[in-house]
Amino acid sequence: MNILKVAGRTALAAIFIQSGLDSVRNPAGRAQMVEQAGLPEPQLLTQLNGGVMAGAGTLLALGLAPRSSALALLASLLPTTIVGHAFWNAEGQERQGQMVHFAKNLAMMGALLLVVADRE
Repeated sequence: MNILKVAGRTALAAIFIQSGLDSVRNPAGRAQMVEQAGLPEPQLLTQLNGGVMAGAGTLLALGLAPRSSALALLASLLPTTIVGHAFWNAEGQERQGQMVHFAKNLAMMGALLLVVADRE
């Protein structure tokens, strides 16, 4: 067991566990963005997405099925990034903030891709 991989997976998983649990418990703010995107059942979709993030993040942190967990996180992070951080629809400071969050999510996607590519 490589301690750096364990530490890296755990650190990466932490944000998914925290934000996933928050989405399940308090979906209102995120559900509003989902509704504005025109998707059906915004509260349910928000909670389901949060559940996937919390569950897959936990599995990733524990090193259980890390490649599958990372793929599930990628699948949930992509719509989250597009719907939740649509900087192209914002202006001024809001645009800047959304661009930072969008870029952060792209970085997390890159880290998840590295987990998927790891064959050890």
